[in-house]
Amino acid sequence: MTDILRLSLIQSHLHWGDVKANLQHFTETLSVLKNKTDLIVLPEMFSSGFMMSGKEEIASHTDTAITWMTEQAEVLNAHIMGSLIVKEQDAFYNRMYTVSPQGDVSTYDKRHLFRMGNEHEHFDAGKLKGIVKIGEWRIRPIVCYDLRFPVWIRNQQDYDLLVCVANWPDARRDVWNTLLKSRAIDNQAYVAGVNRVGTDGMDLNYAGDSSLFDARGRVLAKCEDYKNDIQTVSLSWKDLQSFRTKFPVYLDADDFEIKL
Repeated sequence: MTDILRLSLIQSHLHWGDVKANLQHFTETLSVLKNKTDLIVLPEMFSSGFMMSGKEEIASHTDTAITWMTEQAEVLNAHIMGSLIVKEQDAFYNRMYTVSPQGDVSTYDKRHLFRMGNEHEHFDAGKLKGIVKIGEWRIRPIVCYDLRFPVWIRNQQDYDLLVCVANWPDARRDVWNTLLKSRAIDNQAYVAGVNRVGTDGMDLNYAGDSSLFDARGRVLAKCEDYKNDIQTVSLSWKDLQSFRTKFPVYLDADDFEIKL
């Protein structure tokens, strides 16, 4: 297997509700990564920002955004992850897509909807984990508020990297940073968190704090606060397995069942 996975965290502002502007922005931003990374991670709802009032209009452009992801994955020779607003029949989902350079598409629907922002009144919750494989790497995608629920994302020895995309306001940035580190330690896995920056259409501010932690809870990469930034870092599967073998906490983990 390929030991090294090159991961790129894309921390960026988002144009509120403007799909065309966001896709153009990311086309320009990502161009420097051609043949230089294996996995590119964009923020939550990267085509629009975290919005609900205009979800019908944004969802009408989702096919365009997926086509864009497919084209960019091929051009850049890298997998691309990010979430979009999706409409299926009469239901809306905050859906995370992973698109491979060959055009393969995997999805995960956000499980925990942000009640304090009334997300649960506008979207339906997902019910499946959706593990993604890149080579032998097993990657677990989650979206924003999911990060607060350790049972849902408990590593049952089925993933090596947890990827969380978010629109997480700076008022709770300490919580974001603490949870990313905690989930890495809890699950003995790499954890990547990709958040936006700037101010959204509801006047919420975002610091970013996009980061990568190793299984020991150490920071391997962090984007610059409040600024557009790209951080690319190499993850070692061998190092991860060596640590798990030497310090096998998972052998003493409790069995549990999630009832949906």
